[in-house]
Amino acid sequence: MLGSIFHLLRLARAGYVLAREGVFANVDPTLAPPAARPLLAMARLVARREARDGSSRLVAAFARLGPSYVKLGQFLATRPDVVGATASRDLEKLQDRMPPFPRAEAVRIIEAAFDQKLDEVFVEFGEPVAAASIAQVHRARVRDDGQIRDVAVKIMRPGVERRFARDLSDMYFAARFAERHFAEARRLRVIEVVDTLARTVRMEMDFRLEAAAASEFAENCAEDSEFRVPVIDWNRTGREVLTLEWIDGIPLSDTAGLEKAGVDLPRLGRIVIQSFLRHAMRDGLFHADMHQGNLFVDPQGRLVAVDFGIMGRLGLKERRFLAEILYGFITRDYRRVAEVHFEAGYVPDTHRVEDFAQAIRAIGEPIHSRTADQISMAKLLTLLFEITALFDMRTRTELVLLQKTMVVVEGVARGFDPRLDIWATSDPVVRSWIEEHLGPLGKLADAGRGFGLLGRAVGGLPDFLGRVDSIARKLEHAATHGFELAPASVENIGRAEARRARWGNAALWIIAAALVGLLVWR
Repeated sequence: MLGSIFHLLRLARAGYVLAREGVFANVDPTLAPPAARPLLAMARLVARREARDGSSRLVAAFARLGPSYVKLGQFLATRPDVVGATASRDLEKLQDRMPPFPRAEAVRIIEAAFDQKLDEVFVEFGEPVAAASIAQVHRARVRDDGQIRDVAVKIMRPGVERRFARDLSDMYFAARFAERHFAEARRLRVIEVVDTLARTVRMEMDFRLEAAAASEFAENCAEDSEFRVPVIDWNRTGREVLTLEWIDGIPLSDTAGLEKAGVDLPRLGRIVIQSFLRHAMRDGLFHADMHQGNLFVDPQGRLVAVDFGIMGRLGLKERRFLAEILYGFITRDYRRVAEVHFEAGYVPDTHRVEDFAQAIRAIGEPIHSRTADQISMAKLLTLLFEITALFDMRTRTELVLLQKTMVVVEGVARGFDPRLDIWATSDPVVRSWIEEHLGPLGKLADAGRGFGLLGRAVGGLPDFLGRVDSIARKLEHAATHGFELAPASVENIGRAEARRARWGNAALWIIAAALVGLLVWR
């Protein structure tokens, strides 16, 4: 009970900050539940004067709320299905920049992590070069086998784990309330949104996991001639410290620097698109934060990615879904696009394939009346997800993350070549994957996987039958003699009931005291 009060107080503060910055100014009251309309009216009253004209300061609000909400805002930028396209575009501008913590604190963390003095770990260790909500980066030098090389050292911000745990518990509280009371929240799987954010944060809070993701990503890309991943220094990596190769390259955000270095910008745009699709479809593991600040061009002209805190994964079913969707739109086979949705189980079979195909045609046909450079693959997928909402398709978080990453990647690529033909650029990667996995060889591979699953199922059949027999015996005993509770369980139930009664009484006293205080104040 007391925990709920604290959740409500912190969420009320967050709501006040959002209202103060005019975030709710553009919300149409007729679209809100009746119970929420008085709250919207109050939100307009407390909004800053400059925000009352409808200009939302969403980015400013999340920045004021602190690092946990900055991370939430960045994550919601990948979920236009939840916050809407306009808010999603606003949140893309949210920069995860924080004041750096002192170098001395970073040194303390390193020495505690490796139980060694700083000069035993690094030959040189500089001041921070970048700072964000979870960590900051230092440039350093190491000596291995007599060779000195430059490295980037990522160090976790002190106390950040405790702050994130508290704020995530508030977000879970709000998500459970929303799903309990609003059907649209259940369709959007709001709790799952927080689950995904929590998993992402947990991954980012343990740099060993980020290092493992980068290592796997590097193995997948080892044969790619146009893309590479920095090498992880495992000997100097722990839970709170990540060390990896320093990249001497030109960031993709520095267009003037790229032009000065003679980089072929249209070719670079094609590499960005094809690399992303190759990673997503070939490997099922893709960098889900491919903005210009995380991408560099090295002296050999290769695209280099950094910051592997947010990685996306796709299973074989999702990769097949993506390939057939894109290929179906390219070939105008809308019925096949619809069938893929039903085969994947994404659209309930209470709907008709023909009706869904008709809705998809409404998206696809306008595309074919435009020139290739006017067609946005990301826009197409956004419209597709909007249509699926009409057919009760529940949100697939892995597909939404893929779609949002594609929006970012497409924007980066077209920044280098506004007339880039996204479809012609994507076609070789998509066609190659379809030929390999959906052609004759792919069918044989599917059959092989099927036989393997069947063999494992047959091998486990005796154990399965034994468990079924055991469960049947226990149910038969329970039917005859009733269910039995262990003494410890009975004691725990009694203790829990007593605790609930105490908190209930405490809550009543708190409410009564607050009412008395209000009467006295008046």
